[in-house]
Amino acid sequence: MKFLIIGLGNPGAEYENTRHNVGFRVVDTIAEAHGGTFSTERHGMVSTVRFKGRTLVLLKPNTFMNLSGKAVRYWMDAEKIPAERIIVITDDLNLDYEKLRFRAKGSDGGHNGLKDIQEVLGSNVYPRLRVGIGADFSRGQQSDFVLGEWTEEEHLALQEVLTRSQKAVESAVTIGLARAMNSFN
Repeated sequence: MKFLIIGLGNPGAEYENTRHNVGFRVVDTIAEAHGGTFSTERHGMVSTVRFKGRTLVLLKPNTFMNLSGKAVRYWMDAEKIPAERIIVITDDLNLDYEKLRFRAKGSDGGHNGLKDIQEVLGSNVYPRLRVGIGADFSRGQQSDFVLGEWTEEEHLALQEVLTRSQKAVESAVTIGLARAMNSFN
């Protein structure tokens, strides 16, 4: 069975350690855990790894966050993977830092990457793992916060967040999304 695991983020060194790129960091963690390496392909960086009899196609779109749908659709078609076997990993301001939340469907919650994916797919029914980044910013400073780098305190807990996110994705592809939701939400 094959799954497409999409970590949302922005390409480029200036975004590498920002909160908005936590999706990229999660797929990096999955790749590292299973000996995968990324190569530059059409619409993104891609790595294919095996886990308990499953093939995981890991994608970091290079289309920038707000145009993520183009890369998702391309790789779903190229790999012949239906929407129910994708998992989109994204940052979420509405969750406290370190919290994880799986959803099988839902609104974009104001997230431009999810919004574009939903527009391109024509549906909001696809699994996503939302990784809480908190909302510790003043009014009008949302963009600066999201595109800002992790604080020292956040950075200390980041590896644990990435590892738990990796385990959540691995659970979803082996025991199913519903059971993974019960374990990690």
